[in-house]
Amino acid sequence: MARKILMLCGDYAEDYETMVPFQTLLTVGHEVHAVAPDKKAGDWVHTAIHDFEGAQTYSEKPGHRFALNTDFATVREADYDALLIPGGRAPEYLRLNARVVEIARHFLAADKPLAAVCHGAQLLAATGLLKGRQVSAYPACRIEVELAGATYMDIPLGAAVRDGNLVTAPAWPAHPAWLAKFLEVLGTRITH
Repeated sequence: MARKILMLCGDYAEDYETMVPFQTLLTVGHEVHAVAPDKKAGDWVHTAIHDFEGAQTYSEKPGHRFALNTDFATVREADYDALLIPGGRAPEYLRLNARVVEIARHFLAADKPLAAVCHGAQLLAATGLLKGRQVSAYPACRIEVELAGATYMDIPLGAAVRDGNLVTAPAWPAHPAWLAKFLEVLGTRITH
């Protein structure tokens, strides 16, 4: 069953965490609407490539321009089956936009499928609806996850956590596990 998925983007989202899930979900037949505040279909956002190169945090390099395919102003969250939040620096700023927080809050409150990776937990924490949930995120977001009343799941970078319809992971190395769990929540069946 094809699902209609909303993807909340912003400048300097992590390149892989934006491109890979977008393309994967399209590949398996879902309809994905990528939006960003104050932007319309055809506009683009900058992405950044984050890598783990032995420093205390990740390195950052310019990524691709990611084209949006839907107008943010026309989004009606009730029209969507699921929400996807890429990580990177974008969620830090997206959480300052009241409309974006309202959209994320809708999906959590309605218990609709929601996938967030890396710093996406910053936007989830801003909703005030994480209390009692199990959430993974990039380790630097642990404090925000815990202050939001959730249990921070300290898992390897290649793992993911499912708590009901909420699927979270610490970073892009978790794509296989994170997307597999999200596809499961969406009811997507892939046969070989």
